[in-house]
Amino acid sequence: MKTTDAQRIARILKKLVTATFAVNLAAIPAVPYVVWRGHAETGTAWVDAYHLPLIAFLMFCGVCTAAALWQGRRVLDTILRGEPFCEENARSLRRAAVCAFCISGAALARMLWGFWFYRSIHPLLTYNALFVPVFAMAGLLALVMSALFRRAAELKAENDLTI
Repeated sequence: MKTTDAQRIARILKKLVTATFAVNLAAIPAVPYVVWRGHAETGTAWVDAYHLPLIAFLMFCGVCTAAALWQGRRVLDTILRGEPFCEENARSLRRAAVCAFCISGAALARMLWGFWFYRSIHPLLTYNALFVPVFAMAGLLALVMSALFRRAAELKAENDLTI
């Protein structure tokens, strides 16, 4: 069977996703140290009302990102097998959508917490304000792609039964 252009691209993309996944997994345990190191110069305790939510947010987002990257690897595996239109891809994309919505929700929660903590609109000027719509749109896009892959899998199965 001849390798298609999509499979060549998927092979390269899978290597990139795998490398990103590995770096992500290595970075998650380092989050508390990096946050502590970044604020060690102030001389304040790092386990306080600011640092704990930050660490929790970053670690939660890291885990969700790892899960979404893993689902992306699964989709790329089916493309490499030459079976892109299968129910497995629809499930993987739905799971990736849930991860994106979780990140969006966590960013919204952190932004709301920031309104309370700072008692100002300062959180609207942070990356959290950007994460909310970006990851919500990514989740919606993944849901649309999931529905398309599910429908394509149904049509393929129906076509395979036709003589």
